[in-house]
Amino acid sequence: MTHIIAGTAGHIDHGKTSLVKALTGIDTDRLKEEKQRGISIELGFANLTAPAGVKLAFVDVPGHERFVRNMLAGVSGIDVVLFVIAADELIKPQTREHFEICRLLGLKRGVIALTKADLVDEEWLELARLEVEEFVRGSFLETAPVIAVSTVNGAGMPDLLAALVEAAREYKAPAAAGWPRLPVDRAFVIKGHGTVVTGTLRGGAIALEDELELYPLGRKVRVRGLEVHGTAVKQARPGQRVALNLTGVEAGEIERGQVVSLPARPRASRLLDCEIELLPEARAIRDRARVHFHSGSAEEVAEVRVLEDSRRIEPGATAMARLVLERPLLVLPGDRFILRSFSPVSTVGGGTVLDLNTTGQRMRRKGAAERLRRWRGMQTTERVAALAGEEPLGAALAEIEARLGQDLKTLPEGIERSGNWLIARQELKQLAAAVVDRLRRHHQDKPLETGLSREMLRSQLLGSAPAGVLDLVLKQAPAVKSEGEWLRLESHQVRLAGAEDEAAKRIEKAFADAGLAVPALGEVLGSCGIDANRARTVLAILLREGKLVRVGPELVYHARAISELKELLRTRRGTRFGVVEFKEWTGVSRKYAIPLLEYLDREKMTRREGEGRQIL
Repeated sequence: MTHIIAGTAGHIDHGKTSLVKALTGIDTDRLKEEKQRGISIELGFANLTAPAGVKLAFVDVPGHERFVRNMLAGVSGIDVVLFVIAADELIKPQTREHFEICRLLGLKRGVIALTKADLVDEEWLELARLEVEEFVRGSFLETAPVIAVSTVNGAGMPDLLAALVEAAREYKAPAAAGWPRLPVDRAFVIKGHGTVVTGTLRGGAIALEDELELYPLGRKVRVRGLEVHGTAVKQARPGQRVALNLTGVEAGEIERGQVVSLPARPRASRLLDCEIELLPEARAIRDRARVHFHSGSAEEVAEVRVLEDSRRIEPGATAMARLVLERPLLVLPGDRFILRSFSPVSTVGGGTVLDLNTTGQRMRRKGAAERLRRWRGMQTTERVAALAGEEPLGAALAEIEARLGQDLKTLPEGIERSGNWLIARQELKQLAAAVVDRLRRHHQDKPLETGLSREMLRSQLLGSAPAGVLDLVLKQAPAVKSEGEWLRLESHQVRLAGAEDEAAKRIEKAFADAGLAVPALGEVLGSCGIDANRARTVLAILLREGKLVRVGPELVYHARAISELKELLRTRRGTRFGVVEFKEWTGVSRKYAIPLLEYLDREKMTRREGEGRQIL
């Protein structure tokens, strides 16, 4: 079965609703006010199973100028437009406005119904055909069939249905690509079932029991029931009219324009970078002008930040701009939209969303328009590389996926990954050069220090980037050597000389001679012959080289004494003992015994058990 969504378009009272009723037997005017006034106010829906395995879902839109906002909520998801023009009135204001809306939304095919043919004679009807053909010349409807029909006597109705079926057979349904999105155009309650929302599915598939999220409300929901074109199914595909029975949300919380999608993957945004086309008859749009923004089933007030040097968009021109919405909406790159003037309200243009700003960072206007023009022609892999390369420290994978609206299966050439972080290889090379330069300066300033700790270097050069990015940087810096937590240049060696060398010998000898009853650290450093800061540096070198061992913050031993102590304990492996026995074995006072035992616990030589210990 081929499913296709056909939307009506055209001026008020040109017979759109009557035409759908004649085709399907369904009156799409449901509201009491619609019956009383004889005009469509809200969207109407009907289904028809046609010959040749085609199922048509009709979205009937209101034609009155006051309800164009409702028309826009329905027409954005259609595949084929059933463009309706009354033979007795021909081209009217909403005929033109609806036509421009369909064109700006990127519709590619349609069928033109010349309604109320029973009210005119053949000569007038032929003139009407010529006027309609002139009206659509050069547009997406130029080759569309023009079929004269009457819902009164049924003339032309079989031909109209045949034309719609042919359009359906020619239409290629979009393949599942990206994340599923269902822009909500209706929400209501069915007794015994609960909340139901309807819309036209985009992007990917939705299945029964899927866990989803309602954006921008942020409410997690579950699909309890699923219908496509009125038939219960287990899975819905993009391009189909879908009804979802949801748990986790009340119908009163749902508004038209909200979107059902995957949880925590896409991100609603207020900042949309776009290409805008202004209609020739519209007035110029100046920078920071307010407009009504329509995309999917959503409507929001937006401010236009024109990115071109002129800071304005001329009638009939195309320009790059950022739209700043009053409230966040879930839209993705590639989505088309319509702009209507703020007051008085009329359609002035439309365009395509090119990029999103999901982080709220400040806009840099310089070069922004050229960037978007380049961006417009990029493939997905090129956009990934661009996003990862635009930030010196890279970007989170989730952020890039949110801006593209899809999962990334593979990474483009030149992009490296650390966990869920992406960064351009060229940026890694520049960061590697910065690391080498930072270490070189450190070695010059402090030649007696081995280098810098990994954490210090990361915090100085990589800021908020994950710790794993440093490993990627170091792969690009073979001149940097890693020694535990310390980094140094391969060419750097610590060589003590002169007074520092003599001080090192004195410090080491003082602890070597002391055995396990060592002198106070400050006393040893104070008598080594150099100032306190240099003495601390020499101590750090001796500790790093393993000649001395730090047991406590201010308690240091010679490595030989610690080694002999460990050997003493090995000869007593398995023995349980207390502090008194340890003092007898080593000949030290409690002042030294307790810190040494705590050190041995940390070294896994002993294990504390109650008031005693056991040698492991």
